Amino acid sequence: VQLQASGGGLVQAGGSLRLSCTASGSTFAFHPFGWYRQAPGKPRELTATVNKWGDTYYTDSVKDRFTVSRDDSRSSVYLQMNNLQPDDTAVYYCYAGAAPYTDLWGQGTLVTVSS
Repeated sequence: VQLQASGGGLVQAGGSLRLSCTASGSTFAFHPFGWYRQAPGKPRELTATVNKWGDTYYTDSVKDRFTVSRDDSRSSVYLQMNNLQPDDTAVYYCYAGAAPYTDLWGQGTLVTVSS
């Protein structure tokens, strides 16, 4: 099973992007399912997740701007990012909790926000 993320790119401050991540070859109900990000020179940060019951978590800096959602029929998780700011510039990694099996990580997709 592999996670394939897409949707990153270059956007001006105030713009929007939508990230998508699909688990190929799996119908597992990942718990949680979501996104981390890593800015240059900083550690990887838990950004947004959604558990199998639909409960969501957001790091404080993205609350009210980002929305995480999942579609288990497509084994996919999404991150709608609005009002992007230069501090949101990072590589965004898709994450899937797969206990009792090994958790999964996507390859990362770069989001660059220009001021």
